[in-house]
Amino acid sequence: MPDIFEQLSQISTSDSPLGAAKLLVEELRKAGRYLELFEALKMQHRLELGMSAVAIEADPPPSPEQAEVLEKGLLQACREVGLALLKQGRLQDGWLYMRPVGDNQAVGEAIANLEVNAENIDVFLAILVHEGVDIARGVRLSAEHRGTCSTITMLEESVASKTRAEQQAAVGQLVRHLHQELLESVQADIERREGKKPTGATLQEILSTRPTLLKEGAYHIDTTHIAATVRLARLLDDKEILALAMDLCRYGRQLSRNYHYPSEEPFGDLYLMSSYFIGTLLGENVEAGLHQFLQKAESLSIEEHGTIAIETYVDLLSRIGRPKEAMNFLMKRMPPGERPFGIAPSLMELSCQARDFAPMLEQSKSKNDIIGYAAALLQSKSM
Repeated sequence: MPDIFEQLSQISTSDSPLGAAKLLVEELRKAGRYLELFEALKMQHRLELGMSAVAIEADPPPSPEQAEVLEKGLLQACREVGLALLKQGRLQDGWLYMRPVGDNQAVGEAIANLEVNAENIDVFLAILVHEGVDIARGVRLSAEHRGTCSTITMLEESVASKTRAEQQAAVGQLVRHLHQELLESVQADIERREGKKPTGATLQEILSTRPTLLKEGAYHIDTTHIAATVRLARLLDDKEILALAMDLCRYGRQLSRNYHYPSEEPFGDLYLMSSYFIGTLLGENVEAGLHQFLQKAESLSIEEHGTIAIETYVDLLSRIGRPKEAMNFLMKRMPPGERPFGIAPSLMELSCQARDFAPMLEQSKSKNDIIGYAAALLQSKSM
């Protein structure tokens, strides 16, 4: 842009400051000078609104109408500049502009085809996982570039703050990755022993004809990774991925007891109880699985363990489509004043699932809870 200074000077004199701002925007856009483009767009938007090109302290405050239009214009500028920077691979700069826009889908699409390498993987994971742009892709990239251990650590640190949908997308990727990693390791071990790859698409199918494969402390990948993945898999609802998690449980149950790590109740026996839990979600031996968690909910000390066993049982009932049972058990067993772990759906959520607000109305009235009563009453009328 060798003569841009002269052009700006001439246009601002012969035409208008707005004309000069528009010229500057087009020249910067063509040159790909995006950080400067944002500042030029700000000036253009302000001039279009009859404001000074640059905000100074002496300016009168904008009218509400001006402020609203200006904000929309600045968000448009953020979108244009942010997406352009992202497509150039300037991830940190691009995200800085796109964050206030709040369009994660556009961000994901802008960086979908960028090469991921050792230099930019940290920024990719920060945007995809920690900022929640595409947590499933972030987990997949982490597993590919950093390995299973780092990926599990990342998930355990961040998954609690994510929405249920994000949690399931992330954990689903981890289960797929770890199951494939373990399956390939088992297949390779058997090929070394027997001279050919085994038939069977699941670990259970392969191990069922080789009962001694895991004897004497044998294992095929880091056993802490299996345990951590099984714990996280309890968040899942997708039956295809739950089936993979069940396959991991069955493998884990055949490991030496040295690799059955302590776990929090009601999953004290991690692989056994996780098998009951996941099996129930899969529709396998449902009543037997429910019975196991009902026993835990009724027998574990609240003073020692809190209400986690009660909530786990309620959550399980809700997730297999039995919200009325879940609601009745929650009202019966949850001690008043106890702070829940947040595992089970709330009484309002269960009432909505069951489309039955009578129990909540009755309980709220008996406790003189006017807000709870009003919420149940009004929600029932609005559904």
